[in-house]
Amino acid sequence: MEAGVGMALQSRAAGFGAGRRRSALCGGESRARVGSLRVGDQVASSPAAVRARVSKPIVTPLRAKKSSGGHENLHNSVDEALLLKRKSEDVLFHLNGRCIYLVGMMGSGKSTVGKILAEVLGYSFFDSDKLVEQSVGMPSVAQIFKVHSEAFFRDNETSVLRDLSSMRRLVVATGGGAVIRPVNWKNMKKGLSVWLDVPLEALARRIAKVGTASRPLLDQPSGDPYTMAFSKLSTLAEQRGDAYANADVRVSLEGMIPQVTPSGANSCFPI
Repeated sequence: MEAGVGMALQSRAAGFGAGRRRSALCGGESRARVGSLRVGDQVASSPAAVRARVSKPIVTPLRAKKSSGGHENLHNSVDEALLLKRKSEDVLFHLNGRCIYLVGMMGSGKSTVGKILAEVLGYSFFDSDKLVEQSVGMPSVAQIFKVHSEAFFRDNETSVLRDLSSMRRLVVATGGGAVIRPVNWKNMKKGLSVWLDVPLEALARRIAKVGTASRPLLDQPSGDPYTMAFSKLSTLAEQRGDAYANADVRVSLEGMIPQVTPSGANSCFPI
């Protein structure tokens, strides 16, 4: 990654999250520090302790609420955001400044969740795809794939994650394919990795509605958008499933409603 990008990372990380944290506190909002992070019946003192005590990722299910008519409902996005914030606050004390890396399929809500986590924790938020675009000097990942290649993008992605891993107090939304390179896991394991696991049907519906032009691995010239998206997502999920399972924590969004509008999903809650 270019030196200018690295300097920008350090500059933003130094003050961005802290400023937002101070603003919240000045507004009279107080947050309690939790003395222990419970994993089942165990108490872990750090993310490293969590990794040492469990053989599989921790599963934290987040489900949509049921309305009085029995239908799942996501209109109350404030409640859902508060749920994520409470869960974030539970681990703040134990992170001790470690970075959080969000992994998962494209469209799983990594950026949405990442911004919420960063705000609550007083961390800085970075999207690794955006940093690659900045480093290469191109407007989109799709353009990088087209002009160069996927391998070229992956090399730059690895450089970005390596640079981020030397920093602290960051929430990083990674690209969907970042997990396929072991070297990326070596860097992400310096912090806490969180897998956002979303049903393929929900992902395919969302992507079909907003289009695939910005997602080079899904873009197809013709065919039913949902069918094509679901087919390709299924292939990618099969290829990457074991890699995602390397994460320290798995957040299951199994009950999320697929009928939320794309604009509402982007601004309110990850689907």
